[in-house]
Amino acid sequence: MSNDSGPSLPPLPERSAAEAARQPSPAPQHAAFGGQPSEAPREQATGHGGSPATTQAYEWAPPAATPPKKAKSGAGTKVTALFLAAALIGGGAGIGGAWLGNSLFGGGQGASSTASTEAQSVTINNPDDVNETAAVAAAALPSVVTIQAAASDGSASGSGSGVILSEDGYVLTNTHVVTLGGATSDAQVQVTGSDGTIYDATVVGTDPTYDLAVIKLEGASDLDPIEFADSSELNVGDTTVAIGAPMGLSNTVTTGIISNLNRSIEIASSAAPEGDSTDSQGENSDEGSESPWFFDLPGQEEQQQSATESIKIAVLQTDAAINPGNSGGALVDSEGNLIGINVAIATASSSSSEEGGSIGLGFAIPSNIAERVANEIIETGSATHGLLGASVSASTAVEGTTTTGAYVAEVVSGGAAEAAGLAEGDVITRFNGVRVNDAVDLTAQVRAAAAGSTATVTYVRDGEEQEAEVTLGALE
Repeated sequence: MSNDSGPSLPPLPERSAAEAARQPSPAPQHAAFGGQPSEAPREQATGHGGSPATTQAYEWAPPAATPPKKAKSGAGTKVTALFLAAALIGGGAGIGGAWLGNSLFGGGQGASSTASTEAQSVTINNPDDVNETAAVAAAALPSVVTIQAAASDGSASGSGSGVILSEDGYVLTNTHVVTLGGATSDAQVQVTGSDGTIYDATVVGTDPTYDLAVIKLEGASDLDPIEFADSSELNVGDTTVAIGAPMGLSNTVTTGIISNLNRSIEIASSAAPEGDSTDSQGENSDEGSESPWFFDLPGQEEQQQSATESIKIAVLQTDAAINPGNSGGALVDSEGNLIGINVAIATASSSSSEEGGSIGLGFAIPSNIAERVANEIIETGSATHGLLGASVSASTAVEGTTTTGAYVAEVVSGGAAEAAGLAEGDVITRFNGVRVNDAVDLTAQVRAAAAGSTATVTYVRDGEEQEAEVTLGALE
């Protein structure tokens, strides 16, 4: 992992995903407290239509019996999902940043699911003929959990997913899962493992800026932490497997490919830090505009309408089916290693009164970002984020610009941008090598970096491309 301090994660056993599939499934253990896990309520999802992503046909061969990648050293962290613990599915289209507003949290008070949510293990009936997806699921599923959260006053509840980071029970999930989309700061949290074991959990820390949170299971030991992959090494077309609890259905597995590597989305969030969308924070896209999307929390219409802040995050795009309840769950590669935390989907539904679902446009927070944030939360209880110190907007909205990017409208005196030599009128086109198409892209990349880190900014001034090294400030 990125930090040397903090709890370390032991590597998984040296075995391939196919070998893991041939191991007998663990027998369900007794719950940490009496009773079966409660049924996760269903939730309505909102969104608007965008053109469905084109699914590419691909072939695969059974995976070779090679050991999985080693986990990077550092604090134990595994992450997933972006929005509140309610089905927040957002719709967005176009180049650059897109507005999204529905979480993948699977529940809300007042609705119920008719399907059984009892934990089940991966079923392998023929271990001599295991396909790629079954092998990956068998390897990674023990590291994914189902999360139930409820406000202490009973006003809201829901379910989501999480990823085990350490043997002693650190779990990565979304902020919107453990805060019920910002509806509560003291939710009661229960976690069900893939083998059916139930744990009480406490919140270690939340990071509303990137919608990530870490919880700690009480009395946990000998858990199966997930392996992290390097998300910077992914290619479009790589195999993806999503694991989580859509609509409370634990241990659900779907598969697809990486559709896009450098997508950015903007989401209205009641849990977002106050002022994170304003000029005073350094990067602004279209001041005064409002996201057309809000977290879809049944019975929380007033709370949704008050969500005037937003967060901007960098995500991977996949066509693996992701649905409400997948928030915080795992997106893994063909070796069962974590490449992202599932956080949002675009849906064709145009009304909050209609049930939304996957249309092949799913989004996950890249593992490299999730790992950094999780490490910092475990070590300090919170995470840091970069600040550029410039007000920016989409260059396409500025007369006379000849390239897409983030147009620098103003440089904050004494800020990181000024110190690096950036000036009003510059058009930023890349951040650490990642293409920037608009202000949302830039802000998402800046926030993904840690405060105090150094970044390479590529920009166009007077028709000439230039580069600058920027030491980022800290988002307060």
